[in-house]
Amino acid sequence: MAYLLLALIGAISGVMGSIVGLGGGTILVPLTLLVGIDLGWIPGITPQSVVGISVIMMIFNGLSSTLSHVKVKTVDYRTGWIFFAGSIPGTMIGAFVNKGLDLPSFNLYFGILLLVLSVLLLARKYLKPIHWFVDHGKQRSFTDQHGETHVYGYPIWFALILTFIIGFSSGLFGIGGGTMIVPALILLFLFPPHVAVGTSMFIVFLSAIVNSVTHISLGHVPWLYALPVIPGAYIGGMIGTMLNKKMNSETLVLVLRIMLLLFGVRSIIEGIWG
Repeated sequence: MAYLLLALIGAISGVMGSIVGLGGGTILVPLTLLVGIDLGWIPGITPQSVVGISVIMMIFNGLSSTLSHVKVKTVDYRTGWIFFAGSIPGTMIGAFVNKGLDLPSFNLYFGILLLVLSVLLLARKYLKPIHWFVDHGKQRSFTDQHGETHVYGYPIWFALILTFIIGFSSGLFGIGGGTMIVPALILLFLFPPHVAVGTSMFIVFLSAIVNSVTHISLGHVPWLYALPVIPGAYIGGMIGTMLNKKMNSETLVLVLRIMLLLFGVRSIIEGIWG
């Protein structure tokens, strides 16, 4: 029963994460905490093991989604490697800090983060793009399938600082960071949306490798629970990427925002009152 639940959670996380470039951890972590700890359907689950499962899942979800985006040439590799370099120290530090968190503290801090991410998803729709970063950074261009050319860019120093913070959150809570990366790429650096999602998944994939190595070394990965998640996440990632190219994702973003809000409130309540 536990293995089937984890495979299903992996698939759901893979689909939803790939559509909007999240990496899936933002969905998997609260769902596994709910099913495993609150409902008690998955024995032996701890905050550390949930994060361990999530970072393993993100490797395969990120890989399948990245390969799909590579085929349609919506991955900016240069940006991916720069952002990955900035995230490495933050990811490792976050993983070590995670080791000392008990369940109430994890729930409280993770709940606050989910509320922030929910607000970011809301803000992405209503905030106007900022041109300062493009004007003061290295500019690049992309021509979409309709022949329209998009100019985008960023100062490398700012990208490194931003990705250190995102990497720390990823290592601490086992999320891919795409919820923060995608709005930053679109609103601050003026990336075309599909390139933002494709590049985000490439960054999620690279970061998840470092994240996984760190959490494996700390003993946070329960392999019997992580293995059922892998095929679901990989298949879900491919499905999510196909849906990303064919549908208007605003409806899913709305559902995701509501889910993050509910999970965030629940997690904060659990953290305060246990």
